[in-house]
Amino acid sequence: MTAEHSYGRLDDDDYPAYTMGRAAEMLGTTPAFLRALGEHRLITPLRSEGGHRRYSRYQLRIAARARELVDQGTALEAACRIIVLEDQLEEAQRLNEQYRRAAETAGPVEPPTAA
Repeated sequence: MTAEHSYGRLDDDDYPAYTMGRAAEMLGTTPAFLRALGEHRLITPLRSEGGHRRYSRYQLRIAARARELVDQGTALEAACRIIVLEDQLEEAQRLNEQYRRAAETAGPVEPPTAA
């Protein structure tokens, strides 16, 4: 990968730029916590050629949300489920808004007439 190609990835939220150690340090947690999130399938880090886990900024935001819930006393498994449901709700709301805007632009729909 060329340096120029790498610089283009700096703004990519999905680029796996962070090692497990750096990710844990940034989140103020342990590598074991990150491994547990993977075991619960909340985040799946990509692997480097050497097999090391690499995390993206998007994954770190999810891990930070999980840590926030766990710090508030939520069990890890429940925290993972809550985050998945929050994500599904956000996606459904986004789609509903998109459909609503499309319907407004299309105008009123006439009911079918009987033949």
